[in-house]
Amino acid sequence: MTQLDANSQYIRSVRLKLEQLPRGTFPFTLPFVLNLNELQLHPNITYIIGENGMGKSTLLEGIAVAYGFNPEGGTLNFNFSSFDSHSPLDQYLRLVKGTDRPSNHFFFRAESFYNVATNIEELDREFAYGPPIIDSYGGVSLHEQSHGESFFAVFRERFSGNGLYILDEPEAALSPLRQISLLARINELVQDGSQFIISTHSPIVMAHPLSKILQITEDGMHETTLEETEHYSIMKQFFDDKDRLLHHLFQ
Repeated sequence: MTQLDANSQYIRSVRLKLEQLPRGTFPFTLPFVLNLNELQLHPNITYIIGENGMGKSTLLEGIAVAYGFNPEGGTLNFNFSSFDSHSPLDQYLRLVKGTDRPSNHFFFRAESFYNVATNIEELDREFAYGPPIIDSYGGVSLHEQSHGESFFAVFRERFSGNGLYILDEPEAALSPLRQISLLARINELVQDGSQFIISTHSPIVMAHPLSKILQITEDGMHETTLEETEHYSIMKQFFDDKDRLLHHLFQ
């Protein structure tokens, strides 16, 4: 299968049900919610970026839960709950889907990945029908690998072509080299008919050319380029003139 286009992408856009929207409570006080009407997604990769507290994870969670994922992550078949803390945003989102349907799905959340790994082990202890679930993650307990290696086992083993993947800060446990490897893996999957929605702070991860970068600020949400992001400019400034930056920083 080749990469998706505007006619075949799995989620085309996300619309806010303005007529039903509560006012004055979180997350409906977030700037992007106050200014959001319809969010057009890229057929291949949509990056959602911004400073901490701007609502990136809240938006990603809302899209994932509205699609049918468990708030803590996993495939569409996961339904465990370690702590019910997700926002009600999903109830006010309308997903506009394309005509094609993905055959593989995953909602990856760095902050709750431990809970997903634990649930896999619990399910494998409880059920003896069919092969163990962990086999589709490489066959090695995710708890018996380093944090970064367990992340990458999911990207490498569980993700396949023709998939919809929603990733919340996937770079959290990855070295720069592993982030480059993740970008290469994303490219393989994009070329094989997959669509990604990714929240990230990493200029490496957000560097794929077949993408749209949406930045959330106090003024709402706007499209930008990699070179225009603060993530890129700060890292470039640091490495171009590290001594000067540190001199001013430490004064």
